[in-house]
Amino acid sequence: MIPRAKIHPVGPPSDLSSEATHDISMALTSLLADAFSLYVKTKNFHWHISGPHFRDYHLLLDDQAGQIFAMTDVMAERVRKVGGTTIRSIGQIARLTQIADNDSDWVSPADMLAELGKDNATLTECMRQTHGVCDDHGDVASASLLETWIDEAEQRIWFLFEAGRAVSE
Repeated sequence: MIPRAKIHPVGPPSDLSSEATHDISMALTSLLADAFSLYVKTKNFHWHISGPHFRDYHLLLDDQAGQIFAMTDVMAERVRKVGGTTIRSIGQIARLTQIADNDSDWVSPADMLAELGKDNATLTECMRQTHGVCDDHGDVASASLLETWIDEAEQRIWFLFEAGRAVSE
C-alpha cells in the first residue's frame, strides 16, 4: 500500500466514507508527487539531450512531459472531489516522491531513456497500487482515470524502450 501523505478531509460532501476519503486522498497525493517529479525529470532530460538523434528524442521527451503534466491537475482535482487536500509545496513533493532526482552535469542519451523507462515503470506500479485502494473503497471514477494513465505510462515505457534500443554511443 502507498500511505505516504497525511491528509485532512475538508472537501465537499461525498458518499465515500471518511476512511475512503483519507486512503484515496493519501494514495493520489503521493502519486501526484511522483508525477510532478517525473515531469520535471523528463523536462530536464528534454532540455539536455544531445547527439545524433537529438531532434527525435527532444520531441519524444517533450511529448511525454506534456502527457505527464496533463495528469497532475486532474489528479489533484480528484483528491479535492473526494474531500481531501493535496500537494501544497515543492518540499512536500520532495518528501513524498519515489522518483529520484538526476541533476548530473552529463547523462548519456541511452542512460536518460533507460532511467525514464524505469521511472515510468515505478509510476505505473504506484498507479496500480492506487487503483487497488480505489477498488477497495468503490471509487470507480478515480479507478477509471488511473486505468487511462496506466495505459499512457505503459506506452511511454514502450517508446523509451524502443528508442533506447537504437542508441549507440
